[in-house]
Amino acid sequence: MKLKLSTLIICLFSLVVLMSCGSSGSGEGDSDSTSVDKFGEAQRSLKEGIKDITSNIPPPSEIPYKIMQTGAEYNQSLINDRSRVMDYSAQPDKAVLNLGVYAADIGYLCSYDKTQESIDYMNACKRLADNLGITGSFDPEYIKEFERNIGNKDKLTALLDKAIKETREKLGDSQRKLGALLVTGSFMESLYIATGLVKSYPKDAFNNPKQRMSVLTDLINTVLKQRASVSDVTNMLGEVEQTELIKLLVADLKELEKSYAAVASEEQKKSNDPSRTYNDQTLARITPLVEKIRANIVK
Repeated sequence: MKLKLSTLIICLFSLVVLMSCGSSGSGEGDSDSTSVDKFGEAQRSLKEGIKDITSNIPPPSEIPYKIMQTGAEYNQSLINDRSRVMDYSAQPDKAVLNLGVYAADIGYLCSYDKTQESIDYMNACKRLADNLGITGSFDPEYIKEFERNIGNKDKLTALLDKAIKETREKLGDSQRKLGALLVTGSFMESLYIATGLVKSYPKDAFNNPKQRMSVLTDLINTVLKQRASVSDVTNMLGEVEQTELIKLLVADLKELEKSYAAVASEEQKKSNDPSRTYNDQTLARITPLVEKIRANIVK
């Protein structure tokens, strides 16, 4: 993570101090002006800090695209049912979390050339964005451009990542909490799809078990490499308004961090063994927690 949590805390502390100075009632115009300037600088520093954290978290298309490159087959059961859109409409926090979820699902659909499904899910995203008052990122012209490029996988993933980035930035200007939830939903859905594919991968996919594990090794590596991103998401959510939903997410993410640390420790112990390979139990600590967090997001 480029900007550590301690730096963000210093920014927050500075912001509080500057706010106190600005309201001290000194009566001196120059002093007030200086305080306002410093206040603005602190705000900008904090905003850049949050932006720096989110820049380290994979965009919604990245993990699904890596999954497709491993040769793993598409699994429809792993994406969130778009018919649930109306269930989230009256709950802004849930709506923005699942806007992120659906964005990752679209990344997964695009990676596997699921044309009509991608468009259907994009329209579901538009409905959620409309309810949140951020229609610009998913306006009719954007949907048309998405449809025009439906055969161009790279263009579609670029359009998707751009829309989510713009949405996050719009939310970040006035509703930092919702921006953080958007990123969280997208990241956790990608992680859920990856762990779900490992868990559900057929035992008889190949005649030779080593061939099966050669595919799973790439998927497992993709999951294990997200350890730093899990910490980034946890820290990011810890910096916003602590609603009950966010408190639950943070608590579960901290447990997920511990699981990642335990797996990393186990893998380190095995690293001196040249015959070491991943197996179906490598993610046994991580997958259930990912499933739990994702279930709380989409329910």
